[in-house]
Amino acid sequence: MMWHRLYRRWQHYHLKDSDYQFLFDAPTRAGVVSIDCETTGLDAKKDDIITLAAIRMIDHDILTSESIHLTLCPSRPINGAAITIHRLRNCDVANGLEPQEAIKQFLRFIGSSPLLGYYLEFDVALINRIVKPLIGTTLPNQQIELSAIYHDKVIGVIPQQHIDLRFETIRKRLDIPDLGAHDAFADALMVAMAYLKLKVPSF
Repeated sequence: MMWHRLYRRWQHYHLKDSDYQFLFDAPTRAGVVSIDCETTGLDAKKDDIITLAAIRMIDHDILTSESIHLTLCPSRPINGAAITIHRLRNCDVANGLEPQEAIKQFLRFIGSSPLLGYYLEFDVALINRIVKPLIGTTLPNQQIELSAIYHDKVIGVIPQQHIDLRFETIRKRLDIPDLGAHDAFADALMVAMAYLKLKVPSF
């Protein structure tokens, strides 16, 4: 916890645009924001975001009316293997937003709220590649990894078993409806529903 506070102070020190001070302020609303993105490939150091979605959650409510779903124009072609997963072709994103414009909208939406996701580290790494040149530092938001919460719940019920952390397994175990494969908005929504299920004491 002490390390986290020091790192956050370090991030704040490197903030170069005061317009983004709100990222470090106390959240104006309770709750979390579920996020997901689709990409040109699976290399967080080289590949680009092509769609980015975020959905606000307050208490036990998923506010789909308070959400964004952005399409970005990548700087590199979409990997063929990635197309088979999310079915987005280069022509589908050619008229997307410039990455910095999309991230500006994303930052305004999330504010200082905690971020929720599955394999969140990957998504945040790609987002930070755009955020850091823009504001001088990386996202300071708290990060909540769905698979970690799921793991802790399951290990508490059946200790020392092998725990399958694939999202499809988590979705089925929690009886979350299948909203379709690899769409950023649908994935963010399924993660939000799974998170709420895991917060229910009767799991």
